[in-house]
Amino acid sequence: MPAAAFAQTSQPIALRVTGEVPTHLELSIADIAAFQRQTLRVTDDKGTQVEYGGVAVAEILKKAGAPLGKELKGPNLAVGIVASAPDRYHVLFSLAEFDSNFSDRVIILADRRDGKPLDNREGPLRLIVPGDKRHARWVRGVDALEVIKGR
Repeated sequence: MPAAAFAQTSQPIALRVTGEVPTHLELSIADIAAFQRQTLRVTDDKGTQVEYGGVAVAEILKKAGAPLGKELKGPNLAVGIVASAPDRYHVLFSLAEFDSNFSDRVIILADRRDGKPLDNREGPLRLIVPGDKRHARWVRGVDALEVIKGR
């Protein structure tokens, strides 16, 4: 495993990025808000049109040094991301799902819904995966992204 180089922050940690990346990250809500923002209009699990605001997960993974773009080929196509929440809910994604060279879909780490911070049921952070027919991968309260290598 690569040497961990944790970013330091004085605010509470909202998201940790660990695993098979050169730079492990500990990000506060303020750190996440400093990334370029994206907004998605989607239908929630109750069938209501809503707007989520947040950061493309790919941008966070790039900051950690995940092999995106031209590096995402060969053995790196077996790299996955495990998104986790404190309630032990885990979801596995292929790294390619976050890369714009593989998909036009943008998966975001949302911190806002309809212009307001996420409530305690959803947040403070939630993965929004547009295009999924079920919302099972829309991880509520996500607090960790672990980069893993498959065989």
